[in-house]
Amino acid sequence: MNHREGPLEPIHCEWSGPADSAQILGDTGSRLYRHRGNYRWEGVSPEPYKAPAEDWAAAQRMIFVGRAAEPIDFHLRYFELEPGGFTSLEKHEHAHVVIVVRGKGMVVAGPACWSVGFLDTIYIAPFTPHQLLNAGEEPFGFFCIVDAVRDRPQPLGPSELRRLLAIPSVRAVLRVPVEKGEGEAHSER
Repeated sequence: MNHREGPLEPIHCEWSGPADSAQILGDTGSRLYRHRGNYRWEGVSPEPYKAPAEDWAAAQRMIFVGRAAEPIDFHLRYFELEPGGFTSLEKHEHAHVVIVVRGKGMVVAGPACWSVGFLDTIYIAPFTPHQLLNAGEEPFGFFCIVDAVRDRPQPLGPSELRRLLAIPSVRAVLRVPVEKGEGEAHSER
């Protein structure tokens, strides 16, 4: 520890730069998404979860951070599933974090099957097959944080799907489309 002999000098905090703060900061790109109620925000519009397909239902998303090329390493999105809604069953290299803020849901993450509610937070590890489902009578809403640079979701192969469906707790909630020509019982519910 440094010890200084003699009297301490006062600390001065005067600003000696330009007087005009706009000259200092300019347009920083910072913004506020004010909550308007009912899980809607100014400047953020709901859009379809993905392109129409049979592997998801009654889902929409809102992108907060990540569409405007912000210099940040993550994207923040809000997803909402109507009663009976679910996301696609998929896997990918990037991890993500899900924070539940509305309703009740089920999360399948590999062999795990969790019932989740307000402020429950889920970490989904890379290449973990996962699906989120609305388990309640009201919308199920959650924030999802992902890497800004990430790979595309991949569907599960037939053997991966069979392994998941062999787990009774997972089979009870998983929603997957019936493949043509297959006689297995993993039909969409």
